[in-house]
Amino acid sequence: MADFKPTFSWLKQKPLCFLAFGFGSGLAPFAPGTFGTMVALPIAFILYLLGLTGWWLALVCVGLFVWGIQICSHAENELGIADYGGIVWDEIVAMLLILAFVPFKWHWWLAAFIVFRFFDAVKPWPIKWFDARVSGGLGIMLDDIIAAFMTLMVLNIAVWIL
Repeated sequence: MADFKPTFSWLKQKPLCFLAFGFGSGLAPFAPGTFGTMVALPIAFILYLLGLTGWWLALVCVGLFVWGIQICSHAENELGIADYGGIVWDEIVAMLLILAFVPFKWHWWLAAFIVFRFFDAVKPWPIKWFDARVSGGLGIMLDDIIAAFMTLMVLNIAVWIL
């Protein structure tokens, strides 16, 4: 099934895959992870406006992470392809977690986006180590959460230095 290309009509028939593909953003013809990460921005914006920030948003992210293990695992099974690039639920949850702890200012969100995309794409240690050893839905979710924590560390170091 390696030649299978998911489509939006295919996603509409499979609600968990629709979520796994970030409401369709994972179908982007290039850099689906980047497009998936972008989905988190308007979601976080709305949640901020509703007053869901900080540790409350982080708590929601814990639930989304746990649910994401099932969502990503289901999508992997439906596709028959391990860790398919179009599965971007992990990027959405990780970016929401990052945005829970950065100021609600456009330049912070841009910095968070850029640093997260760097860690998610390059996968330095320990991200690469976990990515190579943990598979399935947990593996898909875990490397992005580690990238989120590394992003938060970098941003906090930047604040301290600046």
